[in-house]
Amino acid sequence: MEYMGHTQTATYMTGPRQLTQASLPSIMQSSYKPFDTYPAPSPLRRSLTTLPWRPSTYYQTAQVNPATALTKSMNAPLSARNELTQLDSITVPPVFAASRNALYTRYTPNDWSSSNQTNYMSSDKVRSGAERIRLDTVRLCRETDDKTRRTQSDVGKKLGERIGDISFWKTELNHETDNMIAETNALNEAKRVLEKALAETENPLHTAQECLYHREKRQGIDLVHDAPEKELIREVDVIKRCQDKMRDIVDKSNVQLGLNRAAQHELEKDSGDKFTAQTLDETCHGMRNASRGLNFHNGVHRIDNTVSVPESWAKFTNDNIQRSQSERAASKHMRNEIESVLNACANEMWQEWNAVNVALTGRMQDTTDARNKLQTHLSKVLQEIFDMEKNIELLKKAIQDKVPPMQVAQTRLDTRIRRPNVELCRDPVQHRLVSEVSEISETVDALQAKLRHSENTLQELLRTKSALEHDLSIKNNSLFIDREKCLGMRKTFPMVPRVAAL
Repeated sequence: MEYMGHTQTATYMTGPRQLTQASLPSIMQSSYKPFDTYPAPSPLRRSLTTLPWRPSTYYQTAQVNPATALTKSMNAPLSARNELTQLDSITVPPVFAASRNALYTRYTPNDWSSSNQTNYMSSDKVRSGAERIRLDTVRLCRETDDKTRRTQSDVGKKLGERIGDISFWKTELNHETDNMIAETNALNEAKRVLEKALAETENPLHTAQECLYHREKRQGIDLVHDAPEKELIREVDVIKRCQDKMRDIVDKSNVQLGLNRAAQHELEKDSGDKFTAQTLDETCHGMRNASRGLNFHNGVHRIDNTVSVPESWAKFTNDNIQRSQSERAASKHMRNEIESVLNACANEMWQEWNAVNVALTGRMQDTTDARNKLQTHLSKVLQEIFDMEKNIELLKKAIQDKVPPMQVAQTRLDTRIRRPNVELCRDPVQHRLVSEVSEISETVDALQAKLRHSENTLQELLRTKSALEHDLSIKNNSLFIDREKCLGMRKTFPMVPRVAAL
């Protein structure tokens, strides 16, 4: 409730004050509007009052407890319960000022003087305190401004140093990344040359196997496990062993390439992170108090999402660089190993290739010598066969020539058998005719025996001739295989013996 004669006290409200309909006459309910129905300006709250004679700027209500009561409504002026500034449960009836002055006097001159002195002392005290506060405020503002400037300058200096550190490590990372890319490309090229050499080893392997297959077509006695065959088998083993070495090196190269790419990925990722961090730090370093886009971020200083300290940060990048350097060293060692394996395999295959060629040449020389000797013996056998045939014809003629003498001798004996009586005398003629027939028979038997022996010898010569001719054909076939089939495809080494690309 409000006392008459006082200004209206303010209340904090967020909406219009609603009056109950029961407090107004029914005739006024439709036309009466309360004084506080104006809406409060949004989004501000209601001021202390909405009336035009009470401004709300820099005004705030306060509970005042003066030493002397301003108004008294009862006869006991010193009672604390009767101070009109407190709203007691006692309802004080409104009293006009004239009637109240007629009843009693509220203050004395001493009270008035005391009140003035109190106000003077309070004013001096408040002014001195305000002056101290102003001076302290000026000093504090200057100190805080200097401190803020120094702090901001120190932060800018540290940001510059941090940007320098990031630039240094980023440069090192980029340099190491370039070296790693170059080393990876070199290892890729070495691996490509190695794979090409591995593919080219199929040609000498195929050649050696073809030579073995062709030499399996040798005939008869020439199917011998000779020096060329041994060298060809050794050549196949050497080529397969070299292929295994090359495949193993190719697998190791693939593993090393994977390690190189992993190290390069770590370098690029670290370099990208540092580029982002450098961009952000340069943005922070370029910020000034008058920069655009500044804003409050409450509580951001309490967020600590850092995952490293300068020592661990530098160690992380240094570890990446050292890992890349170690992988580059391993990659270079792998390239040297590839080169050494290629040269060693090429030398081994080249030496074995020459050894096979030398063995084939020597074998062809031996086969040629054997063929020439066979041809010589065959010519001799043919001459002997010719002579033996003549001899047989001679024996046959000699035997045929013994027929007439045998007939003469036997006819003579048969004729002398017809001699009469005592004339059948065993005279020397008779003895000689009998001995003649015996001699001729023995001579014919000897000639026939010699003829049979000659015919057997001729058959032997014919069989020897056939054997020599067959062996000669075998030697010719072997020479054709070794000279035309084997050495014909082994004139040039079908791969590069030295790796010029490395």
